[in-house]
Amino acid sequence: MPAFDLPLSELEHYRPPLDEPADFDAFWQTTLTSAAHSEPLIEVRRTDNGLALVESWDITFRGFGGDPVRAWYTRPAGATELLPGIVEFAGYGRGRGLPHERLVWANAGHAHLLMDNRGQGDQYGNGGATPDPHASAPGGPGAVVRGLLDPYDYHYRRLITDAVCAVAALRALEGVDPARVAVCGNSQGGGVALAVAGLVPDLAAALVTAPLLCGIRRALDLTDAAPYGEISAYLAVHRGAEEAAYRTLGYVEGISFARRAQAPAHFGVGLRDTVCPPSGAYAAYHRYGELAGGGAVAHEIHAYPFNGHEGGDAVHVRRQLEWLRGVWRG
Repeated sequence: MPAFDLPLSELEHYRPPLDEPADFDAFWQTTLTSAAHSEPLIEVRRTDNGLALVESWDITFRGFGGDPVRAWYTRPAGATELLPGIVEFAGYGRGRGLPHERLVWANAGHAHLLMDNRGQGDQYGNGGATPDPHASAPGGPGAVVRGLLDPYDYHYRRLITDAVCAVAALRALEGVDPARVAVCGNSQGGGVALAVAGLVPDLAAALVTAPLLCGIRRALDLTDAAPYGEISAYLAVHRGAEEAAYRTLGYVEGISFARRAQAPAHFGVGLRDTVCPPSGAYAAYHRYGELAGGGAVAHEIHAYPFNGHEGGDAVHVRRQLEWLRGVWRG
């Protein structure tokens, strides 16, 4: 796939105007206040992952509306000390899969929580286990258009709230150092990690790769690839609904979350990414932490000029591991 977005020389300075509702902060404060729970965990059940070097638990925690949300919790076998934690968010259409699938973070010495995506898990991977009981609002079959015309009904209001609750759930687990908790994700997971970084002020770090929901309006003009293509297809049928859709999307715009983030951040992007155009990631990167002192919030970005949505793949993961070790060392 040839390059189709802005050239790197422009991306390195790309800072588009904000598309942010005036009540953005009030919207999320009200949402998260209603989701706060004194006891985030519902069930912690040991599971046999078939492996010798890491241990796994099947976790259920309280998410949006108090709904039960599933997750896999994995840590090095036999570890007795408090471990740094990392909450990982899966990509669009994926669920949490099976407990032996994602082992990098546990093998690197972390307490790793992989959150299930409510109402997703049927498009890729090995499935999910968390229904979305609130998904009756008008919209198409894909999660990205469920409740699209009302921000209070929108799927991503619920998913992002679940993600904030997942941080609280990890911190409540035995053996986790609550002061050393990071979030990470790729694609939809990257967008969700960025949202959590903007909503949880005391995170230790955020690792954001090829984030969905960044520079949404521009992305809709650039690509028909899913998930953005699902929004375009929905609006092609529901003519005249654009204003309501854009209003809703403004409340989940990653650039707005990035502005509010306070944790050090590590970004990755493929410059030939037609799923999540790189201009969105760069726009979020350039505004990252600006409401918390801007330059005082450490953040860096790594670009892969000849890669698409896969970005730097294992090369980038190696960079993430090295960077995060530096964060823990302080």
